[in-house]
Amino acid sequence: MKTTKTCLILAIFTILTFSNSLSAQIAANVYHFDEQKEEGTIKHEIKIDGNYFIHSTYKESPPTFLRTYGGFYTAENNNLKLVMEFDSNYEAGNSKETEIPFQMEGDQLILELGTPMSFIPVAKNQQPLDGKWLFSGRVTDQGEDRVDTSRPRKTMKFLMNGHFQWIAYNTESMQFFGTGGGTYLAKDGKYTEHIGYFSRDNSRVGASLTFNYKVMGKDWYHSGKSSKGDPLHEIWSKRE
Repeated sequence: MKTTKTCLILAIFTILTFSNSLSAQIAANVYHFDEQKEEGTIKHEIKIDGNYFIHSTYKESPPTFLRTYGGFYTAENNNLKLVMEFDSNYEAGNSKETEIPFQMEGDQLILELGTPMSFIPVAKNQQPLDGKWLFSGRVTDQGEDRVDTSRPRKTMKFLMNGHFQWIAYNTESMQFFGTGGGTYLAKDGKYTEHIGYFSRDNSRVGASLTFNYKVMGKDWYHSGKSSKGDPLHEIWSKRE
């Protein structure tokens, strides 16, 4: 009798464990990991929500952008299956799909990226502009000049818990045009970016830029001056 009960308990435990493995999901957040190398520390940053994943690497000293890639993902059996929309190193690998084994241990995200890396989540710091946004046009003296956000050529911003990243890319050719990221604050109609990495010009790292913003429906109106000092008045549309 004891043997039967023991077998039953083990069977239930196995089913529950297998079920948990199938349903394991990555908590939406920004995660960081510092990889120690002979040439210095490589900063790894993961941004992930319910369907999109971005992995970026850079050095703080001296400021050096290394790589970014990302796209839509599904998670099953502790395996993250990524269909990439962009990869700054695409020509070296020439692949649009990849799989990354993962597991959650408490609030830490462990990714198998050559070696296991334990990513620490940032503190929750939700703000009005959190989410994914696609560049959708400009405001001109003649009105709004809109672009088609479904076209292959895209510029996207991903904002979450006080961290931001923009990426310019082409989903068909996988051509990469640039990226930049860091931390941000959106409050009382003011949006301020603190640049932590910038693929086009490492010397811009450390700079802060402040803009005006307002959200109308699914559009974010963004105005001020660019990193080059040029006036801008952009429209970004929420990406679901």
